[in-house]
Amino acid sequence: MADDIMLKHEDLVNELKQYLGNAKFDLIFKSKTAGLTKPEQFLMKMEMSRLSQPVARFVDLRGLVTGQVKPYEHNGKQHFMDDTAIEVFEKALQQHGEYTLAVYEAVMSTENNHRVLQKQAAEQAEIQELDDSLSTSVIKFASYESRREERMNYSIKVTIGYNDKKNLAASTSDISLSGCKVKLATRYVVKKGQLIAMRLVGLEQDFELGLKNGIQYEVVAVENISREFNHIRLKRTYIEKNEAFDGFLESFIHGNKRRYKVNLDNTLDAVVSKGYEQYYIPRVTSLYVFLSKNNEQYYPSLSLTTENNIFIQRYFTDERKIPCLYNVLNHQRVSQLLTQPTAVKEDYLYTFTHVSSGKIYYYSATRSELNSNTELSNLFLGFGSQKESWQCFKIQIMPSHPDDSYIPLSLPNSAGTNIEKLNKPPSPRVEGLIKDVKYVVVLTSIGNNIEQQQYKKLTYDKSTVNQLKHFGHAKHKTPPYLDIVALEYVNLRSHKRYLYKTVVEVSINDVIIKGYTRDFSVMGLQIECEQPVTFKKGDVVLLSFPDLQKITKKHKLSELKYETMAVSKSFTTINLKANRIADLPHSGVSFFTQLIESNKDKLKISEESPKVEGLSTALRNMVTKSVCQFPLYLHKEAAHFATGAIGFGLYASPLHVILQNFGLLNNKTDLSSILTKDQIVNVITPSIKDRSRQDPPLAFTLAINFNPRKSKIEDAITSQCVLGEDYSEFLEQISKGVKSELIFIMRLYISRTGRPDTDYLSNELNYVSQYALHKAKDLEDALWSVAGVGDVVDITEEALSHLQLDQQQVDQMGRRKLIWLNRLR
Repeated sequence: MADDIMLKHEDLVNELKQYLGNAKFDLIFKSKTAGLTKPEQFLMKMEMSRLSQPVARFVDLRGLVTGQVKPYEHNGKQHFMDDTAIEVFEKALQQHGEYTLAVYEAVMSTENNHRVLQKQAAEQAEIQELDDSLSTSVIKFASYESRREERMNYSIKVTIGYNDKKNLAASTSDISLSGCKVKLATRYVVKKGQLIAMRLVGLEQDFELGLKNGIQYEVVAVENISREFNHIRLKRTYIEKNEAFDGFLESFIHGNKRRYKVNLDNTLDAVVSKGYEQYYIPRVTSLYVFLSKNNEQYYPSLSLTTENNIFIQRYFTDERKIPCLYNVLNHQRVSQLLTQPTAVKEDYLYTFTHVSSGKIYYYSATRSELNSNTELSNLFLGFGSQKESWQCFKIQIMPSHPDDSYIPLSLPNSAGTNIEKLNKPPSPRVEGLIKDVKYVVVLTSIGNNIEQQQYKKLTYDKSTVNQLKHFGHAKHKTPPYLDIVALEYVNLRSHKRYLYKTVVEVSINDVIIKGYTRDFSVMGLQIECEQPVTFKKGDVVLLSFPDLQKITKKHKLSELKYETMAVSKSFTTINLKANRIADLPHSGVSFFTQLIESNKDKLKISEESPKVEGLSTALRNMVTKSVCQFPLYLHKEAAHFATGAIGFGLYASPLHVILQNFGLLNNKTDLSSILTKDQIVNVITPSIKDRSRQDPPLAFTLAINFNPRKSKIEDAITSQCVLGEDYSEFLEQISKGVKSELIFIMRLYISRTGRPDTDYLSNELNYVSQYALHKAKDLEDALWSVAGVGDVVDITEEALSHLQLDQQQVDQMGRRKLIWLNRLR
């Protein structure tokens, strides 16, 4: 019973130990144990009394620690301790004033004690065993490192000397020109930063190295690998300036790397992380806007667009084709948001436009601004929501730095002829464009029709409409220039498109529309029509190619069935795909296949060249290093999907914090309590299984009731997931939990993926395949298994404001949640 209580309050016992010997210990003890029962206080007091008893035991650590033990005398009694134990002993003596049981136990529990190391190893084994049982990988974004040189797995006998110790036997486990990793017995204690001399005796048997005094290295890290051995990571100081030896070692590694294999750890980690990253960024539905600072003023200078987020950029473009984010993300608003104490500054942004004399004017307000101006809040929300242009965005701001634009390959320059070129930092032109960037803004469109209808019901005094000018934005004659940069990534179409212009006739419901092709591929084409079309995505049309028919008699090129895949906002640019029935031949597919095969040297591939070479990559890197959302990856599993991985960026989202609270944010995790198998099989799978990569992300809503007092995640969480953006059916669940639990409402956007962008990973994959073909194959197979990618965005505050709840309880819950989240972050 007493042991159970001590174990239950282990943290408190350890804290109280720190105050033993303090003159005010009784007062501290009374304060710290005020919340305990009388029996618990009594047992705690007895434990403190036990630890305060003087002892006559002598300390003998011979054979019990990894350090070198030596005699140490105290009060006429000789002890045997190593340097670490002596340091702990003297510090504890000073604290307690005499040699007590607390001093003895502290010395017997030093970090290098074999018993402590064994316990740590057992705990680590338990963690690893748990890790192995979990099914979902945790991908840490932008966490990979680059190596300056190739490091070869090579074991060779060496001797080490430091201080008064000489010729200590050791062996290398890998080696490069400027560093190595050495296996050394745990009885020899070396510390980070220590200088050692190392002789490569294994090489000196076969080569004349001329290194009588050895090579000087600095200890970078010490990693315990077993009871008997540590791995010592070393880097050279180059104090010898021996070019002959440098040349020999470089030549030796290069000549033997295929025989002994290079160390691929860094590269393997990088391929996995970069592989998942290349799926995520192009599929995100949020717009990335970079804020620069010049003359003490913040302004948007660049935006990174994809096919999924370009609609936000277009929304903020006026009749002059000028981006108007400089109005919405103005210096005053940004400065106010930056006063928030959290790392990621968050708010909700409401906007609408007003057209006057053919000119578009923007009106906007944040949730915080409306809360501080309650008199105009209903006016803005009630009037603005009447407009078709009404939008609600989640806005998140986090630091960004030009240095984040450079992520070199995980390969050293010596790994290949083109690696050094690819490892170069951004060009001076790119650096000039990003040099003033201070923050990146993530804008996510989260509004929906249901919320807009609720805002429309708000009452306001129509005679006060003129006061809306408080939220209006004037047009600048010379607005700050916003550089819109399209994300460069692999062309995920199944077939290459070729630029070609020829007459085409489109027929639907006996109506013929004339136009011409812009480009074509084996399976589809894009056409420009002379007049707006009335058909929509999914409609099947008949195409005829009168000019092309003149050059072929083999293929019939009239009334060919094509399915409409996309229609532009102008209703004149149409994307079409051949409409095939099962595996039956299609004359259009057969003709264009033959045309391409016969004219590959004449046809021009349809590819957009970037305005500034390398700028897209630089911005992509900056985004990757500042991810604050919750990336989610679905793998295909039999007839449905399963969560194969989650992403973890620099900034933890609430879901990351929940997982972290239960120790589930290591290399593997279990997401089944947050997003259950039933929800994936019955809600998500049927909704996305027939969608294609070209389709925009599909929105789901996830509601979570979380009880932080529960010790197991499966007991702590109640969750519901529905297709769409209507969360009214969560009302009962949320009403029950808002008083005592923490409520999270998330918008989950899921897209189907195409093939992985192996071009983005090609250098690292090729490098791995040279030395471990099976590992390269496993990595590529893992990336091909990703069938869907999702992004989870927290919309709790906006969602709860549309549910009929006790506002006081909602506010109290919000404060509890903020305290809990920031406690763990």
